[in-house]
Amino acid sequence: MLYRRSALMRAAIIMLLGLALLTPLAAGAARIMAATPISRTDLPWWRARHEAKLKQLAQTKPDLIFLGDSITQNWEKSGPPEWQDFAPEWKRFYGDRNAINLGFTGDTTASLLWRIRNGEVDGIAPKAAVILIGANNLGKVHWSAEDTVAGIDAIVGDLRKRLPDTKILLLAVLPSERSAWATETTAQINQMLAAKYRGSTSVSYLDLGAMFMRKGVLNRDLYYDPKLTPPDPPLHPTAQGMAMMSKAMEPLLATMLNDRPHT
Repeated sequence: MLYRRSALMRAAIIMLLGLALLTPLAAGAARIMAATPISRTDLPWWRARHEAKLKQLAQTKPDLIFLGDSITQNWEKSGPPEWQDFAPEWKRFYGDRNAINLGFTGDTTASLLWRIRNGEVDGIAPKAAVILIGANNLGKVHWSAEDTVAGIDAIVGDLRKRLPDTKILLLAVLPSERSAWATETTAQINQMLAAKYRGSTSVSYLDLGAMFMRKGVLNRDLYYDPKLTPPDPPLHPTAQGMAMMSKAMEPLLATMLNDRPHT
C-alpha cells in the first residue's frame, strides 16, 4: 500500500513538472516575434547610430520624423552615382521642415519597435510621422504576413500612445523581386493593412507600390540593387524612385504639416 502511494506521488510530481515545463513553451509559441521589441545594440554601428539619433532628437525637437529601415536611411546618402544621390531630393522636400531620418539598415518591425520604446520618440512632439517598415521581415527572419502586420500594428499603437498629437502616415511595404514568397507575402501584408487602416481617422494609409510597376511587372529601372557590382535583386528604390514617392506623398504630408506643398 505504501509502495502504491509512493508510486502515485511520483507520477503526480512528474506530471506537474511536465506541465511546468510545457507552460513556458506554450506561452513562447504564442509570442509574435515581429511584435516583440528586439535590440540590435550588439552591432556597434547600430548602437552608435541609435545614440547619435537620441542626441539629434533632443537638440532638434523635429516637426517631422521618418521611421523605417535602409530604404529610409538611404535618404542620407549622397552620390555619385546619380541613382544613389538621395541628399538633393531630401533637401528639396524636407530640408526646410525640421525633419529627422530614423531609418536603420536591416531593421525589422521588432527592432523599430525597440527603438520607439527606448528613447527615439521621447521628449518630442512632431506634427507628422512617416512609417515605412516590413521589408526585412521577409528577409532572413521570414516572418509571415500576419506576424508582420501585428508588428506594424504594435508600432502604430505605440506611436499613437506616445505621440498622441502626431499625425501618422503609414506607407505600404514596397514591391521587390526577391522571391515568389516575398512577392506574395508583400501583397498579403498590404491587403491586410489596407483593410485595417484605409479610411482610418487616426492613421493615413498610402500604397505607393503601383508606381514601381510597369505593365504588371516590377520596373527594375527604379531600383539601384541591379546596378550594383555584383547585382542584387531589386529592393531599394533609386534616388529618382524616392523622389517619385515624395511627390506622391506630398499633398497628404503638406496637409498634415499645415505647410505649402513642395514640388
